[in-house]
Amino acid sequence: MANSSGSGPEAARVTDRIRNEILDGVRAPGSRLVERELADELGVSRVPVREALKALVAEGLVTLRPRTWAVVREFTSSDVADFTEVRGAFETLAFRLAAQRHSRDGLERLRAVLDAEFAAAEAGDAVAARRAAADFHEMVTELAGNRLLQEIGQMTRSRMRWFLGQHDDLIGVAHQHAELFDAIARRDLAEVERRAAEHLQSSMLFQQEHASRTTPDE
Repeated sequence: MANSSGSGPEAARVTDRIRNEILDGVRAPGSRLVERELADELGVSRVPVREALKALVAEGLVTLRPRTWAVVREFTSSDVADFTEVRGAFETLAFRLAAQRHSRDGLERLRAVLDAEFAAAEAGDAVAARRAAADFHEMVTELAGNRLLQEIGQMTRSRMRWFLGQHDDLIGVAHQHAELFDAIARRDLAEVERRAAEHLQSSMLFQQEHASRTTPDE
């Protein structure tokens, strides 16, 4: 078993590993995260695992159970509604600013992300398609050119990736992103706002249905 101080690269590696497993569905909502078991599985001491779990609690992906263990967070329909309200305000502004401020280089990078999303969706690679879908939203926030907006995006990044990862209609999401891309590229603010509202509405409906099927309301 490797030695580790808990902070630094080892803790970051463990955090990334567990985070990706949660976001990619390897660790299901409600599943236990026991320090000792995770340390044995990952070949590290319990200290970096403890630090990783603390970081994931702060990101909203993990819930601590006092004097027992942590669990992968189970998002309820109320959680979905709360996040959707915040996401609606945040993303509408991001899409609008991206349309106004994008550079040619930024648009090319957004196009590359969109192409990767389509390629993965058409190949049936759900993990890669969902990661690319999340990358699309993060790239739009980058193109918005607002530092505070980017900081807010970093705060909600993991939760956003989890919610985007619940979609089953991979091709449908990619097509919605393509419509948003075209509107951004044309700097058509009215079309951007319309497409963004439609995208958020369809995402909200799917997520609410998913939450009601899988978890009870709190």
